Amino acid sequence: MNERYLQISSGRGPKECNMAVRLVVDRISSECSRVGVEVTEIETEEVDGLPCSLIVRLRGKDMDQLIDHWIGTICWVCKSPFRPLHKRKNWFVEVKTYHPGKKEKVLDVKDVYFQTMRSSGAGGQHVNKVSSGVRATHAPTGISVQVMDTRSQLQNKEIAMLRLAARLRDLESVELNTAKEQKWKNQIEVTRGQAKRVFVGQKFIEN
Repeated sequence: MNERYLQISSGRGPKECNMAVRLVVDRISSECSRVGVEVTEIETEEVDGLPCSLIVRLRGKDMDQLIDHWIGTICWVCKSPFRPLHKRKNWFVEVKTYHPGKKEKVLDVKDVYFQTMRSSGAGGQHVNKVSSGVRATHAPTGISVQVMDTRSQLQNKEIAMLRLAARLRDLESVELNTAKEQKWKNQIEVTRGQAKRVFVGQKFIEN
């Protein structure tokens, strides 16, 4: 099974562009679901509750065509849902391939202990009937993460391990983290115009 990463960013765009990031990720997830590709949200940078940059991991077979269909600038043509009198209607985000780098230090699962809990939030009346939520704690440092993203306890454990590993990497090197932040800022620049795909309206229908 192949594994690829995508980064969806609004650059320094306004709130409408951040909303477009969320819509693009949801659309990517929908398209991937139809062809049997698993999508997991790995890292999110948020502003006012909306993602300005989001990294997703794709796992599956024959993903190249699907990914190529997304790489580039995406335009959302819609009257602002936040500023009704605003004249601008074109909001841009960019989808790029993302490379997490070599895993020089592997998080040892023996150093992690898990606690299960009942999930909360979206998912209807059935979501709280099973203890699918997970808290993962790294014993040597005491760092812990809580994940309730899916109804699958196994998937939540996997996501928790990924997020815990990210927290530990940040702890290990402040200087490296600063360099990564600068790289992140360079990556979130969005090329406006010449959109790869165009979506229209709040229902995000492709033009």
